[in-house]
Amino acid sequence: MEKITLDQHISRQFNTDLEHLKTQTLAMGGLVEQQLQDAMRALETGDSELALAVLETEKQIDAMERDIDEACTTVIARRQPAATDLRMILAVSRSVRDLERVGDEAQRIAKMAIGLSEEGGSPRGYVEARHIANGVRELLRGCLDAFTRFDAQAARETMTKDKQIDLDYRSAVRELITYMMEDPRSISRVMNVLWTLRALERIGDHAKNICEHIVFLVEGKDIRHVHPED
Repeated sequence: MEKITLDQHISRQFNTDLEHLKTQTLAMGGLVEQQLQDAMRALETGDSELALAVLETEKQIDAMERDIDEACTTVIARRQPAATDLRMILAVSRSVRDLERVGDEAQRIAKMAIGLSEEGGSPRGYVEARHIANGVRELLRGCLDAFTRFDAQAARETMTKDKQIDLDYRSAVRELITYMMEDPRSISRVMNVLWTLRALERIGDHAKNICEHIVFLVEGKDIRHVHPED
């Protein structure tokens, strides 16, 4: 079975609790997605004020993670869920942890944007960063869509995109290292771009993790350390 719906329970409050967890997770995912978009726009335009706004958003994301984690703990204590319900709560708890780390990486990109804005000029690597960011945003959006529908097949298809992101990241790093060797004066600025690329690659990893949590939720299979072909 590739899709599931929330089980219906005698207790209406239990149904409400589970639906609330799903809604809050998706709300957090939407905020994180916007944070990443704003961080990249701040980087590309040199908008330090927008970058500072991203840093402030991180506080809200941290608070959402704490609230959702607390809600998960409360539901387990009160309802003693089993089977799919328990897997859902575990998947939510794991997913919000990855979403919070996506927020951390977006915050790092915002800090790099501020640093680059202060140095002035457009360093080498912006094209590569934009390309990788587009792939990462597509991956993140795909995992959130799969979570919305509890669609394991969509999650499996989405997570395969992380492989291309990894390939693009390694290629961009090689090019930028070669460029710095040829022009040592560029090292400081290009290093900021390299850290941005690293943050984007890590975001791809966290989005892939969320896809794995969705498969666990729907199928009860832990595929975190299993090769995609298997």
